[in-house]
Amino acid sequence: MAIHPIEYRYGTDEMKYVWSEANRLEKLLKTEAALSNAEAKIGMVPAEAAAEIEKSIAHVKIERVAEIEDEIHHDMMAIVIAISEQCTDDAAKWVHFGATSNDILDTATALQMMDAVAILEEKTRTLLDVLLTKAEEHKNTVCAGRTHGQIGVPTTYGLRFAIWASEVGRHLERLAQLTPRLLVGQMTGAVGTQAAFGNDGIEIQEYAMEYLGLGSVDVSNQIIQRDRHAEFVMWMANTVTTLDKIAVEIRTLQRSEIAEVEESFRKGQVGSSTMPHKRNPIKSEQISGLARIVRSMVEPELLNNTLWDERDLTNSSCERIVFPESCVLTDHLLKLAIGVIENLRFYPENIRRNLDLLRGLNMGEAIMIDLAKRGVGRQEAHEIVRSSAMEAHESGKHLKDVLLSRPDVTKYLTESDINDLLNPDMYIGTAVAQVENVVEKLRTQV
Repeated sequence: MAIHPIEYRYGTDEMKYVWSEANRLEKLLKTEAALSNAEAKIGMVPAEAAAEIEKSIAHVKIERVAEIEDEIHHDMMAIVIAISEQCTDDAAKWVHFGATSNDILDTATALQMMDAVAILEEKTRTLLDVLLTKAEEHKNTVCAGRTHGQIGVPTTYGLRFAIWASEVGRHLERLAQLTPRLLVGQMTGAVGTQAAFGNDGIEIQEYAMEYLGLGSVDVSNQIIQRDRHAEFVMWMANTVTTLDKIAVEIRTLQRSEIAEVEESFRKGQVGSSTMPHKRNPIKSEQISGLARIVRSMVEPELLNNTLWDERDLTNSSCERIVFPESCVLTDHLLKLAIGVIENLRFYPENIRRNLDLLRGLNMGEAIMIDLAKRGVGRQEAHEIVRSSAMEAHESGKHLKDVLLSRPDVTKYLTESDINDLLNPDMYIGTAVAQVENVVEKLRTQV
């Protein structure tokens, strides 16, 4: 019986497999084989025993591991016994030799993280590509900028997408920087001293991690320190917060009274069970909702770094939820965001309508700056335009008409000057150049 929505509603099959029991067991078995191979390489374990252990792991079944765990109530020893059952007595006695449970468990987790990072990186690059494409397509699409929820001076849709693309580019940089710190394994023994390996511990660890394609911890106690995992969980929280930010903007711009953009709405799609006309931004809302869950994983993983002495078990049960849920949901949200942005629908007539909605008031800064350039003091120019704007607002007049009625304005500006200054298409500064610079810089990352 499915209980958690991840089982039937959210997530991709590829990321779910990373955190499946089957893949977890595969990674644990591979880590045991890496240990035996490393020990054989230095002569601690007979080479034929290591070869047999590596061969035997293909025959270990998840059902048998579960049976043993039900009996002995120890997950790692259940695997050790299951491997030993597939070996001759001579090889079985070398399974898990010198290691503690978390040497295998934490190293296997790093292998799962390796798979998860690859999936998340690929989707993040795809998202970046989609954002850059939209930035390029709409670099000249002039629209109303807004601050405090109120219309301000013009901006462009291209600049909005470029800002989001730049942020996603930084997430890719952060992921590249944290990956070497995250993808490390250990063979350090009960409390980190490698005592069971004698003087060969450092070499065994290096050989084992080389076999697995992982980095090695410099030092450890019984577990790999959780600052590494916390950094990854915080990266996911940061990334989905960017998706949330984009989704909030799309939801805002899809409001009926703004209606500049809209999520794709399939033929036959239903928006409401009682209001047949509704075209709701449900995908963007899902992004915002599930982003809250991913962000909520940050504190538990930070607390998983504050364990007693060399180790306690409080992190273990917590991480069985934190790692798969945060990875599955982040992957799901990236896929969702890519689809929303790729298929976003624009309404140029509404974009233009909103630019003109305030009857020139949103162009007040352009008038103020030009007056100042023509010899009016900046503060005086600000007051002229402010008082003109308030009059236009109260009277319902167009700002142009109020300005033309003022001698302190017409002394410096003709009607033609004012018309040009009130044209939003002429007041976007370097927006187009900024977009082009961002696209050129970030295209190398996709």
